[in-house]
Amino acid sequence: MNLDVTKWGQFKIGDLFPILQNGKANQGMLSDGNDCFYVGAKKDDNGVMLHCAYDEEIIQKGNCIIFICNGQGSVGYANYMDVDFIGTTDIVAGYNENLNEYNGLFIATILCRERPKYSFGRKWKTHLRETKIRLPQTIDQKPDWVFMDEYIKSLKRKPLTTCNRKSEVLSLNVEEWGNFRIGDLFNIYKGNSLTTDDKDAYEGDIPCVNGTAENNGIMCYLDRRITDKGFTFFKAPCLTLSRVGNSGKTFLQSADFFVADNAFALQLKESNNKFVYLFLSAILNQEIFKYSYGRTVTIEKYLNKNIRLPQKADGSPNYEYMESYIKSLSYGDRI
Repeated sequence: MNLDVTKWGQFKIGDLFPILQNGKANQGMLSDGNDCFYVGAKKDDNGVMLHCAYDEEIIQKGNCIIFICNGQGSVGYANYMDVDFIGTTDIVAGYNENLNEYNGLFIATILCRERPKYSFGRKWKTHLRETKIRLPQTIDQKPDWVFMDEYIKSLKRKPLTTCNRKSEVLSLNVEEWGNFRIGDLFNIYKGNSLTTDDKDAYEGDIPCVNGTAENNGIMCYLDRRITDKGFTFFKAPCLTLSRVGNSGKTFLQSADFFVADNAFALQLKESNNKFVYLFLSAILNQEIFKYSYGRTVTIEKYLNKNIRLPQKADGSPNYEYMESYIKSLSYGDRI
């Protein structure tokens, strides 16, 4: 199906969503549990911040658009939420009887395209009802809910399933883990300086990773010919490490790639297993807080840091256990 945006109409948020319901909770009001999502000013993970116990006093109905109206770096984003949840005071939930999971995803995507309007500390809640977005419309100039629904359904997709059960997830006995120096586990490689002219001249289909927090760290795609200019071509699997911008963040690269100058490549010395890399990426990302407030990653200091990992009886890293743990997780069989 084609998207002919020239025929779209403008609609106010307040008209699209007759019911706009403020979030009611803060973290201090929550009880421990695994009954529902606690949703807030977070653009990733569909806004889910943690799991908590069900609380009838503050629960909000699902099948809604969640507008992130406050929050550093996230204000202006929107998510579709299909299940009941508990929302923070930073969000507003929008309801319409015509909304479903398909047209909800369509509208959330359109709303996120408007996000730049809310940069530089601007808030959203005070003028949310008057905000206008462009959407497909019917002949009588009403939102074309059916078209939006059918467009999302027409996209190529397969439902993601898993045979793994939560009861089968391996335990993590961190008390038995050992300390390991990062430099003993990894070799680290600097990225190459990439200019705008290089990006244009060598545009291709190989990912080039930089310090961005989105798209698995991928900044652009380059042609392999750029190796003639001294660019290093890295084989997957491998980790990339953001040097600045999103300092300390690691990503698993499952396809061969290049690295620009705001990132490093991290290659294990004794394993080439993508499951092990995923495990280690999760551990390394727990250290991100050390690089807040503008701190950058330097090779010498980073390699001299210690992390705790599962270990064998002889004190070496237990890569086999790391692999088995990732495979035991829900959807670990689909990696």
